[in-house]
Amino acid sequence: GTDEENVISTQVLRSMRQARYSPECLGHFGLAAKYYAHFTSPIRRYPDLQIHRIIKESLEGKLTDERIKHYESILTSVGDSTSKTERRADETEREVEKIKKAEYMEQFVGHTFEGVISGLTSWGIFVQLPNTVEGMIRTALLMDYYEMDESTYTLVGRDSGNIFRLGQKLRILVTNAEKATGTVSFMLADPSLESGKMW
Repeated sequence: GTDEENVISTQVLRSMRQARYSPECLGHFGLAAKYYAHFTSPIRRYPDLQIHRIIKESLEGKLTDERIKHYESILTSVGDSTSKTERRADETEREVEKIKKAEYMEQFVGHTFEGVISGLTSWGIFVQLPNTVEGMIRTALLMDYYEMDESTYTLVGRDSGNIFRLGQKLRILVTNAEKATGTVSFMLADPSLESGKMW
């Protein structure tokens, strides 16, 4: 329930390997389960339907050696294909979400909000607002020259010594929102905060 929770959750998810559908029983690392199968109810994905079919055949005593060989011959390609399709769908969903968030934020250009630093690069500070909209403050527009310290995952001002860190709260001004690109741009609401070691 903290302001930083969403940022930390996102960073943890980004650090994990992407899941993929596979016929091999690899268990589930997070659940510490040796045997694991994933499906949803109601059925939403083709792999859900495939798992339901196999379980139903097994329960009805129809999972013969011939049926097992059939599944062994198709499940690798089915898993690869559905994994790729799901990734494309997820990417499309993220892009549409970015576009709609930018469209929503167009009405707030010139307004200030408090957000939390959700990402740092040498070229920008990503800030997430409580409504989950994420925008970027370009480091080139800041008063100091900032260098990324990879060991502490911070941006450090060369002259001021000012530090920006993941999870830090910032008051920002919305400067631009572009529906066409799905981008939202911010700047510090009070640039004087950058003048010394405020953090």
